Amino acid sequence: MPSNDTQAEAMEQTPVHVDHLIDNGELAAENAWCVSYDAQTLPEQRPAFVPLALWQNNQADTELAPLLASDTELNAELASELKAAPAVAVDFPAFTDGRGYTIARLLRERYGFTGEIRAVGDVLVDQLDYMRRCGFSTMALRDDQHPEDALRALNAFSVRYQTDVEVRQALFEKRLATTH
Repeated sequence: MPSNDTQAEAMEQTPVHVDHLIDNGELAAENAWCVSYDAQTLPEQRPAFVPLALWQNNQADTELAPLLASDTELNAELASELKAAPAVAVDFPAFTDGRGYTIARLLRERYGFTGEIRAVGDVLVDQLDYMRRCGFSTMALRDDQHPEDALRALNAFSVRYQTDVEVRQALFEKRLATTH
């Protein structure tokens, strides 16, 4: 019987394909992309998100896109390099790990990234509105999450108090502007 370490290693090397994908606020009809966490070997299945270093070494392959770990240190040089990618995936290893939100927001606001930013990994319905507000355009739901619930969650709030990548003026600023 294989050990838990062997089983975990095999899972890490198997490309993951998610059935439920929210793309720009709608349920996508299909998801062509798989996610590979194997940092050594290119997956046979394409198109694929692969770990950043593997993508950097294979940028000529247009069917590959970078998968950013939640601890990726984003700087101007890396952000400039990512602009050449067809899309960027940001991994959420656990729903309690919020570093991916920062990566997406920095890509959009500081570095002007306009392409697809996809949330992958432990993505729950409860996170979707915040993900969109931080700059994610696409969210790959964890298998146990229901797409109908996800669509409802994305439309649960009609007014936001804080600014985000879509709304640059806070609610109190709007109110002040209308009273003066």
